[in-house]
Amino acid sequence: MVLVGFPGVQALDLVGPFEVFTGATLCLSGQGRADDGYDVTVASVGGRPVSTGTGLQIVAAPLPAAHLAVDTVVLPGGVGTDEARRDDDLVTWIRDLSANARRVVSVCTGALLVAQAGLLDGCRATTHWAFATQLASEFPSVTVDPEPIFLRSSPKVWTAAGVTAGIDLALSLVEDDYGTEVAQTVARWLVLYLRRPGGQTQFAAPVWVPRAKREPIRIVQEAVEGEPGGAHRVPDLARRAAMSPRHFTRVFTDEVGEAPGAYVERVRTEAARRQLTETDDTVTVIAGRCGFGTAETMRRNFVRRMGISPDQYRKSFA
Repeated sequence: MVLVGFPGVQALDLVGPFEVFTGATLCLSGQGRADDGYDVTVASVGGRPVSTGTGLQIVAAPLPAAHLAVDTVVLPGGVGTDEARRDDDLVTWIRDLSANARRVVSVCTGALLVAQAGLLDGCRATTHWAFATQLASEFPSVTVDPEPIFLRSSPKVWTAAGVTAGIDLALSLVEDDYGTEVAQTVARWLVLYLRRPGGQTQFAAPVWVPRAKREPIRIVQEAVEGEPGGAHRVPDLARRAAMSPRHFTRVFTDEVGEAPGAYVERVRTEAARRQLTETDDTVTVIAGRCGFGTAETMRRNFVRRMGISPDQYRKSFA
């Protein structure tokens, strides 16, 4: 197994999976299975020491020859990812090695390296939520999903979300290789969930769409955001914009990028997120104040949009 380092790599993208795989090897050895486990190497172009984005220095071996059979190659991200993508030798090595590797794994913006090597063409992939738009823009042949913590992008390639998501993916791969008991033991030693609840959305900063160009639509946006709990039915919003409901829906969707109902739901979700972390009010009170009506309606909305219940969200972020 090779974990690739480069100048400006994100330390935890590299060290997190390293600890999981080496921890699994120690666990298997303790069970008398010394022939199992992983032979883990941190490698870089020319075997040069790797300086992380925060200044941590990591000793590295030279990259193995691309024609050798490598079980798994892990490509982390970090502030140096763009420079690494401009290293033709590294990108060519990734492309050539993938032909003989059992798995290619990216963590965070390491997905950009994998895409640069052409291994994500026609695939669904994830990356850190803050860089999902960049990945989609630069590689339109890749279907980018910013929600999962990790996913299997192809029979050979796995992609993980930002930073600690590499640990989640590494635990999942250990579970695939050696079973749940080994993966659970490693997770316990690292004081981690074997499977963390929810997706990336729960960690992402609120995303507010730009203001519409047409004043009537901007007025509607401001009204919804100013009073998320209001009765924002399409006929009511259309009257505020002095349009027919059908024409309003078409114009609003063109200007804002989503239908009025979806926009109202998203604004209400963001308002509820803030109140869950900033107040001690019950979920029932927040649901009524933010326009969901009932706690169950708000719960279903949270699970659908964020992959996690309001109670779980509050416990994690309050």
